[in-house]
Amino acid sequence: MRKNELGKRGEEIAENYLTGKGYKILDRNWRHNAKEVDIIARQKGMLVIVEVKSRNHTFHVEPIDAVTVSKQRYLINATDAYIRQHDIDYETRFDVISVIFYPDSHTIDHIEGAFYPTL
Repeated sequence: MRKNELGKRGEEIAENYLTGKGYKILDRNWRHNAKEVDIIARQKGMLVIVEVKSRNHTFHVEPIDAVTVSKQRYLINATDAYIRQHDIDYETRFDVISVIFYPDSHTIDHIEGAFYPTL
């Protein structure tokens, strides 16, 4: 699978995983200017921002390690724009879902509260 296909397929798997867990998907690939949020969902009165990282099993870096401090700032700023645009008053949580693809299967790792905005 090419990188774009891998990412798209990983987001589909993550979305199906979340809906199966009772999350309501509000937006997918939401854009504000040059910023993009993979999945925006709601779960029990909480806004959940999900960064999806998809990798081939031969990739030697953990997907969570790709969510750098600068990527976190980027997501926090995009989320702020989303909250303002949609006038949302929910507590917000930032999650990371990694999808690792193997030749005949895949694994999912959902890290709730993977990082927190700093003041």
